[in-house]
Amino acid sequence: MTCRRSLIYLLAVRKCMSAEGTEMKLTKSAGPADPGRPTVMSSEWTAWDRCESGPRAAEHTALLLPGGMCTAVQYEELMAEPELAGIRMIAVTVPGMGGTPAPEDISIENLARLAAQCAADLDCDIVVGFSYGASIALEMAGSGAFRGPLVLLAPSFSRRDEAVFFRLLDRLARVLGHLPFAAMLKMMGPAIKRMPLPADRRETLAAEFRKNDPHASRRGVHAYFQYLDRHGSVASRLCEADVPAWVVHGERGDGGITDDERRTLEACPRIRVITIPGASWFTPNEEPALVAKLVVSALDQVRGG
Repeated sequence: MTCRRSLIYLLAVRKCMSAEGTEMKLTKSAGPADPGRPTVMSSEWTAWDRCESGPRAAEHTALLLPGGMCTAVQYEELMAEPELAGIRMIAVTVPGMGGTPAPEDISIENLARLAAQCAADLDCDIVVGFSYGASIALEMAGSGAFRGPLVLLAPSFSRRDEAVFFRLLDRLARVLGHLPFAAMLKMMGPAIKRMPLPADRRETLAAEFRKNDPHASRRGVHAYFQYLDRHGSVASRLCEADVPAWVVHGERGDGGITDDERRTLEACPRIRVITIPGASWFTPNEEPALVAKLVVSALDQVRGG
């Protein structure tokens, strides 16, 4: 991170709220509420932890869904991008992640329903999702609950797209219960420390991972694979949703894509597939400038009707 980026990061308008409504972190006031925005909210999602940046009276709002076992804190690099300073950015922690309470129904379909309620209540124009969060965003559109543009970072469209490691964890858990996930959570700290971020930031992200309950992680991962297996591949589901979408993949890393899936997506006029050269494991953290440009492109679609 350059000195300029570090300064911008420190000065970013950013507020994180816990499930109890207390501030987790505050660097600057988010400004007065916009009286034109909805004030009556659905009850099911309102206890979610969330981080916000940008003016509340902004013309446009983006909902940010983090990856599996990640929290809203994952999106702080993106929130610090200067290009997005005038946009209200709201990152939420999906229930069951980062030690938060998991709902009884942890299916992707139910999480997409809740996230769509959240997007509607907060008047969100676009949704950005990373990995597990990308699956939730895709299902929001696939179910018809959200009709705005999507930015999907490292999504997996089928079981075979996912890393062998996670597929193996899901299988082992059928015999060993939560124990493989307990071991995995201990291994994630060293993996995060290899990210190209300042040491204190890497430690913050590692601490968020350590909050996860291995029992909830096991349930969430199994429900995620069940969702993919129900469809075989959700690439066609994204096409049929007929919403503008940007699909971002690294040449290797988190979230793969088969040749058939790529052909399916590239045949859809409203979908753009973007490949990042080399490895990409934590796209929102490693490529915030690229993601910011895609957010701006998605909002151009909103402005253009």
